[in-house]
Amino acid sequence: MARADHRLPPTPILLGGEEPEGTPDDQPSVATNTSLDRLWQVLVWNDPINLMSYVVYVLQKLFGYSLDKATQLMLEVHNDGRSVVATVERERGEGYVARLHSYGLQATLQQEV
Repeated sequence: MARADHRLPPTPILLGGEEPEGTPDDQPSVATNTSLDRLWQVLVWNDPINLMSYVVYVLQKLFGYSLDKATQLMLEVHNDGRSVVATVERERGEGYVARLHSYGLQATLQQEV
């Protein structure tokens, strides 16, 4: 049986005399990085496949929107090419996008500006 080598791997050598950029003190900490605190927008995109009534149905079922609200969002998708259907934390937004995809809708997630 071979013995396991428990030594640390060698430190990488940078070519051309390069120095690593910055030090840990130069890097922003999680506590000060406000981009992590921003909310994310779930966007539904217009497509030539799904019926408008189906999009309304999915928005009602997935987000619990009223018929009026779901219709308003669907018309935004239809007329403007896309609509922000929810603004949530990133993890929840990723879940919504995955579920919208499972219903056959085109959806993406973008960070709120």
